[in-house]
Amino acid sequence: MIGHLKLGVDVISAHNLPPKEGHGNTSFTTFVELSLDGQKFHTTTKPNDLNPVWNESFYFTISDPSTLHNHSLHAYVYRNQSPGNSKSLLGKISLNETSFVPHSDALVFNYPLEKRTVFSHTRGELGLKVYITNDSSIRSSSEVHNSKSHTFHHLPRAENSMSNPPTKYVEINELKSEPLLPPKPIAMHSVSSMQPFEFAIKETSPFLGGGRVVGGRVVRADKPVSTYDLVEKMYFLFVRVVKARDLPSMDLTGSLDPYVEVKIGNYKGITRHVEKNQNPYWNLVFAFTKDRMQATIMEVEVKDKDLIKDDFVGIVRFDLNEVPIRVPPDSPLAPEWYRLEDRTREKIKGELMLAVWYGTQVDEAFSDAWHSDAAIPVDSTTAASAVIRSKVYQAPRLWYLRVNIVEAQDLVSMERNRLPDVYVKAQVGNQVMRTKNVRSGTFNPLWNEDLMFVAAEPFDDHLVLSVEERVGQGKDETIGRVIIPLSTVEKRADDRIIHSRWFNLEKPVIIDLDQLKREKFSSKIHLRVCLDGGYHVLDESTHYSSDLRPTDKQLWRPPIGVLELGILNAVGLHPMKTREGKGTSDTFCVAKYGHKWIRTRTIVDNLSPKYNEQYTWEVFDPSTVLTIGVFDNSQLDSGLNNKDVEIGKVRIRISTLETGRIYTHSYPLLVLKPSGVKKMGELHMAIRFSCTSFANMLHIYSRPLLPKMHYVRPLSVMQLDMLRRQAVTIVVARLGRAEPPLRKEVVEYMTDADSHLWSMRKSRANFFRLVSVFSGLFAARKWLGDVCMWRNPITTVLVHVLYLMLACLPELILPTFFLYLFLIGIWNFRYRARYPPHMNMRLSQAEAANAEELDEEFDMFPTSRDPEVVRMRYDRLRSMAGRMQTVLGDVASQGERVQSLLSWRDPRATSIFVTFCLGTAVFLYVTPFQVIVAFWGMYMMRHPRFRHRLPSAPVNFFRRLSARTDSML
Repeated sequence: MIGHLKLGVDVISAHNLPPKEGHGNTSFTTFVELSLDGQKFHTTTKPNDLNPVWNESFYFTISDPSTLHNHSLHAYVYRNQSPGNSKSLLGKISLNETSFVPHSDALVFNYPLEKRTVFSHTRGELGLKVYITNDSSIRSSSEVHNSKSHTFHHLPRAENSMSNPPTKYVEINELKSEPLLPPKPIAMHSVSSMQPFEFAIKETSPFLGGGRVVGGRVVRADKPVSTYDLVEKMYFLFVRVVKARDLPSMDLTGSLDPYVEVKIGNYKGITRHVEKNQNPYWNLVFAFTKDRMQATIMEVEVKDKDLIKDDFVGIVRFDLNEVPIRVPPDSPLAPEWYRLEDRTREKIKGELMLAVWYGTQVDEAFSDAWHSDAAIPVDSTTAASAVIRSKVYQAPRLWYLRVNIVEAQDLVSMERNRLPDVYVKAQVGNQVMRTKNVRSGTFNPLWNEDLMFVAAEPFDDHLVLSVEERVGQGKDETIGRVIIPLSTVEKRADDRIIHSRWFNLEKPVIIDLDQLKREKFSSKIHLRVCLDGGYHVLDESTHYSSDLRPTDKQLWRPPIGVLELGILNAVGLHPMKTREGKGTSDTFCVAKYGHKWIRTRTIVDNLSPKYNEQYTWEVFDPSTVLTIGVFDNSQLDSGLNNKDVEIGKVRIRISTLETGRIYTHSYPLLVLKPSGVKKMGELHMAIRFSCTSFANMLHIYSRPLLPKMHYVRPLSVMQLDMLRRQAVTIVVARLGRAEPPLRKEVVEYMTDADSHLWSMRKSRANFFRLVSVFSGLFAARKWLGDVCMWRNPITTVLVHVLYLMLACLPELILPTFFLYLFLIGIWNFRYRARYPPHMNMRLSQAEAANAEELDEEFDMFPTSRDPEVVRMRYDRLRSMAGRMQTVLGDVASQGERVQSLLSWRDPRATSIFVTFCLGTAVFLYVTPFQVIVAFWGMYMMRHPRFRHRLPSAPVNFFRRLSARTDSML
């Protein structure tokens, strides 16, 4: 039988407490009092000691685990001073639910004592170990006290270690009194009722390049901080094999097919072989992880490629203890010529040019080097070896191409005895659109219809317009065609009028394009064509946009900050494939923000890979999202046509990050499968957002979320959805041509290309989000009912007094309301989130989805189910339900934005709103109520001349508030 959940608190010791007040030999005692949810316990007293040690354990009973996040653990340090036995408070500590972790993850943490008052000079630390346990053999401290047998659970003393702890954050060895080990990660779990315990974020305390990070700050740095201060420093042995000369011939024919093999212990790197060349050139860099090297000698062998057995040519040996260390910005180490030796260490003919040095991932050669932890089989293809390297990609700059087809003139019908039934078909690359059919009484049809396309720089494609005539059922004939290179199309950044042009329609000759351009006739078409640079081309889900800037660079504003991401490592990954009879994975990470995509190197055959790669982005808008995905590389074993498999992803909204703080967390990788949601492992990262202009960042909150053209000439929802699919297709094609390529499945997973499709699970999740938004109104209604029913007489009397006061002084209603909002915002500050929100399984209704619903969600679109009629109806229903799902989600987002005004989820937005509430309250107190009402009414009824087409600053501020869409799977 499983026992009740308990919160264990081990009171270890206190350090550096302030000296006793007064003079003389007055004795004193020190003790600690613990309080949680009405339960109170205190330790034994320690006499005359400024560094007392208790090593006592206490256990609080948790009656309802779902409400644990509403309670805080308080620890008070008191001093009793005789004579008189007066008790004085030395300081206190308050811990919330993020500090309550399982017993296996709990560490001793030395918490600094909080000040008693603003003017007090409290000092000292209290060492506590706080953890959650459900061990039925443990009795709560209240049960022990009630049984008249108050027993303290003592921990083994570690006096030598605790009297002078090596660092501020230490771990108690509970089994032996041995020297302490270096600090370990501090696990910080969230036990919120909305997220299962095992799927919560954990705060870690890694030792990065800038020192150990605890609580978002670097607490120790042994050396000056480098540019790679968000990742653990990894040392590599770099070997650059440049070329060889005067190699001896090995075959009877006098030819030589040389290659180089670099060996260190069990690790081996091999260059390609050069056919029939005694002076080969390679210029290849090998990188061997220093931590895994189990040898002190490196051997560089030159061999001759042969059909049966490769021949030995010569060797160069290096003592690894003599290899120099290179630290950028030092210039690269110059390669040297080394004479080859035979196996007896005698000099032979031939020389090899090498450079050998120790470096870190900061080294310029790191990204292009062959890595021992990302090694592939020797017989793998060159294409396969390319897909393991880390690279930075630039997504193409996308434009909206607007084609306004006005009219045509002097068309020549295929049948002269009838009027033409014509339309215009437009094509850009793989995008094809058409106008409506026009059956005109003349040969001059009028359309005046806009067609929108997505074009990418550089503009290699052409706009092809063809006038088609309907000559029969399902049969069309081309009357004329015009080809317009996109590089010649006019660009605009606003809604100015583009001058129209007449283009000659050319005869449709398919075989000879030169003949097509020469044979012109009198038929013409009237067009307005432009590239709209005032829009932002949406190529990702609108809820998770990483860039909101317009296309035209002239409209870009200066950046407001810098985002730095350190991808540290992954742990506990599920095997994605089988190799040599055991499960394994070849993983890499992809991060996307703005136009910049990054891909880490692939770590081969490792379920706990260490990447330790750091990247930087400029931030132009805080209301954007960074997306990091983990994938299994499927291009190594069975060719290059397999799909890379997603392992999970993390989304982080920039506005939820405090400026200058380093966020070091372990994020669970959650993936929704047809069998349900699965945790595929954890990804450890370090993130920091640095603000370059705080004033500009605050000003951003008053500006529209999207560029001006989205409001001046808005596009319909259907247009945006269609254009987004076209944009994703272009990005997939462009990134797929890079080396190594980012494949289609990776790009679509990172951009949430299928997020608009119908899902019963998503619809249910959005419904419950909406219910949660209105839960506050339901709670207020219940509270009002309790007041009317006199459930609590004191509260009812106070409400009556407040009501009568506001009824007699109505001018106090608004200032009291805003003052109340201000106080709520200040009160909620202590309960603010300590880390960015992550995907929430319960919020996403992943647990409640059954197999049939998941089968529907993972069914392709259109559906593959038979019969054909059911397929048509089913697709129509899913399309309509998808729109309803989106509307429901948008309504829920608006309500969640209202909630986020005072929740400190976006600390800058809440600071602005709280300050506004305070200023408004003061203003309303000194301003007559009648003046305010009159001014407000006149402003609402103002003349259209004084209205702007852009949204007002309050509307823009509200739209920028974060909703809980970031936590949706």
